Amino acid sequence: MLNEVSSKAYAKINFGLRVLPKREDGFHNIESIFQTIDLYDELHVTPVSEKTCIVHCDSMQLPENNTLSNAYEAFCQTTGLDFGVKIELIKGIPAGGGLGGGSSDAACLIRILQKLYNVSLNTIQLDYIASKTGSDVFFFMHCDEDGRGCALVSGRGEYIEKIDNPRKDLYLVMIFPETKSSTKEAYALIDKAFAEGKEIISPSLKELESVYRRNLEKWTFINTFTPVIAGANEEIANAIKALKNVGCCYAEMSGSGSTVFGAFTDKQQAISAINLLGDTWNCKLVQTI
Repeated sequence: MLNEVSSKAYAKINFGLRVLPKREDGFHNIESIFQTIDLYDELHVTPVSEKTCIVHCDSMQLPENNTLSNAYEAFCQTTGLDFGVKIELIKGIPAGGGLGGGSSDAACLIRILQKLYNVSLNTIQLDYIASKTGSDVFFFMHCDEDGRGCALVSGRGEYIEKIDNPRKDLYLVMIFPETKSSTKEAYALIDKAFAEGKEIISPSLKELESVYRRNLEKWTFINTFTPVIAGANEEIANAIKALKNVGCCYAEMSGSGSTVFGAFTDKQQAISAINLLGDTWNCKLVQTI
């Protein structure tokens, strides 16, 4: 058995995010394109003798039940293995930013555990673990062995349709507002908007890949969360305006926020935008992978 396995857990970005009205079970269907970016957490996993999952994070205190511990428990249930692990988590993805950090960490852990214990899980088993861990985990479970991928995502997040030859020419200027966006509160705002008869028109699921392939100035992606959250959060609204003011033709929130990003295909233009925004905003340049 290996003594330790380390790996990167990449963040994802949403290109378009259509949220549909609440289902009878209380959940919402979504329609989106998810793509990984070169922003990542790092996991260092070491086997331990007793059956336990010990998680230490360098920059934050995780709750006792978290995506890593839940993924570990589901892996044990699926495989029947009786073992323990110690996980050192080094955060590079901001928590609560709509970038899927916790979900990516969970899927990364499952890839590592398969290496540690020489186990190969099939798609049904991976999806079962995702169902016990979190909706975004499905996407990361369907990424390649390095944790990279791009896909159409629908249902609660469990329906994944891989996009071949994803775009690697997109440079994203990401702004990380100090404010945080609660996913629960974001969905409550959406439900209120639906109850008031407000409808946000966006491309359908079958149109998303076609929009994705267009030049950025012709992108018509819509994030259903953006108008309701930006309407309630001035800092997020100002971050989007700031990106547009430096020449970005497409600026949006990722997921339910609070991270805001502007897309460029010219790296130098993206660097120039970073230089203009850096004195006012906490921002970073990333690329799709």
